Parts: sequence; structure tokens; C-alpha cells
Amino acid sequence: MSIQRRNNIRVSGRTSGRTVVLAHGFGCDQNMWRLVEPALAKDHRVVLFDYVGAGRSDLSAWQEERYSSLEGYARDVVEVCEELDLRDAVLVGHSVSAMVGVLARAAAPERIGSLVMVCPSPYYIDEDGYRGGFTAEDIDELLESLESNYLGWSAAMAPVIMGNPDRPELGEELANSFCATDPDIARVFARTTFLSDSRKELADVTAPTLILECEQDAIAPREVGAYVHSAIPGSELVTLAATGHCPQLSAPEATASAISSFVADLER
Repeated sequence: MSIQRRNNIRVSGRTSGRTVVLAHGFGCDQNMWRLVEPALAKDHRVVLFDYVGAGRSDLSAWQEERYSSLEGYARDVVEVCEELDLRDAVLVGHSVSAMVGVLARAAAPERIGSLVMVCPSPYYIDEDGYRGGFTAEDIDELLESLESNYLGWSAAMAPVIMGNPDRPELGEELANSFCATDPDIARVFARTTFLSDSRKELADVTAPTLILECEQDAIAPREVGAYVHSAIPGSELVTLAATGHCPQLSAPEATASAISSFVADLER
């Protein structure tokens, strides 16, 4: 099967220079980057794709065993990079894809040269000395609700995840994106997302890394951004003047500007 077709790969922007790969998060697809892509494409080659099971990917390629771990999604990223023969690309990962990016970089350092983590969280559950933002009971209830009534969960959770209650259209867009995902696939991806613990992998990141967080984020509070920053040697942490967990939609100009500045510094 063609990786191009399997992952619905789309390339825009310049034909030379640094390539920026945009990786979407849970319940989303590459369309979530549409407000950021044009700004990045002015100066860079931009690659968008859908994980298998999302958007316009080939759903027949989805396998529960593969996509029950973050490593399965990291394989998608690496295979997309191999398909396009990318070298030293900048991988921009939103939410869970920030941790997927860590794994993909470790598997193919010649393909992925640097990382941008947008609202990352290596672990969602609070522990002594670590705040992930949720108790274990919170996560159990979230997953139980999602598995028993996915459409109802999507309608209720999307506005919480998106934030920006004064802009309800953003929450509606995210809810529609969730609802467009096959519920069985979403259940597996949700468990993979909310139960994975990637904290140990952070210390092994040697690539130049930018961490983008929002001033208020119900899913990845600022304590998480500070933790990721402290765990990755030499990383840069930028707090966007934005709220919610999806700044590529709520604050696309600021998000694109931060990514562009980071890439420009890499090229100096």
C-alpha cells in the first residue's frame, strides 16, 4: 500500500529549504493546521498527513494492535518521512503527537532533526511531585464516558478542550472533528493517549526542541510545560498569549510565528 495514500500526505510551500512536518492530535486530522500552514508555507516546505484511522487516511490499514501504543503512531511519522525522503525535518506535534515525535525522532534521527511540541503532556495523571492535571479517577471516568457514549462525550468535552467559551464555533469544530472519527478507533486512540507515560523518554531527547504552551489549558496545565522543559536538556519554552489546548486554531498567528522563529534560528 502506498504510504502517500495510506496517510493522505499533502505537501505545500517551498520546494527547497527546511521541511516542517505537522502532526495532529487525538480526534483530529491535518485540517486542524489549516490556519497555520499558509504562514509556514511562505518560507518552508510543509508536510501534512493523517494518522491511519484519522481524516482521509486509508481506514483499511488500521490495526488495533499497532495503534494501541504510541510507537504505532511514531511508525506512521517515520514512514511518512521515509516516503518523502526527508532529512533533518522539523516535526511539529500537537498534544499527544508531541510525545509521538519524541519516539519518531529516536527511531529516525537522520529524518527528524528537531521538535516543536504544541501543548505536550507526557503523562496526564497526578502523582506525588508531578501534576498531570487529572486524577486516576478522572481519567477512568473520561474513558468510561467516551466508550459508553462517544458522540455525547465529544459534544461535552470539545468545548472544555478547546477553551475560548466566547468563541463557541471553535468548540463546535473540534466536536465535529471528534464525531467524524470512527468510535472504535477513537476508543483505542484515547486509551493510548490518556494512559501512556512518556516521562522517561524526555531525558533522552537531544534534538533542538521548542515547547509551546498556552496561558490556560485544561488538558495540559502550565506545570506540565514546565516539567517537559526541565526534562529536555536545552529546550526552549514559549508561553503563548492564548487559552485552550488548540492554539493552532485559537491563536494561529502566534503559533505560526513561534514555529517560524524557531526554524529560522535553526537555519542561522
